[in-house]
Amino acid sequence: MGSIGGFEWVLIILAILLLFGAKRIPELARGIGQGIQEFRKASDDIKKEIDKGKDDVNSSVKDSSDTAKEESKK
Repeated sequence: MGSIGGFEWVLIILAILLLFGAKRIPELARGIGQGIQEFRKASDDIKKEIDKGKDDVNSSVKDSSDTAKEESKK
């Protein structure tokens, strides 16, 4: 099985036009675009939270190792 060719795309587009009509397609595209935008925003927020957690863990490990070094000097 190969990839979708030009004729298949034309058939898919015609089927979508028949099912939804020309007036509904911009609304559907707008909704899909908003959904993708919200997904990306949520993904970025999750990445920021993970990075913040990593930074917190790294700083607490560094602080505890600095404290251990100071105590060993005493």
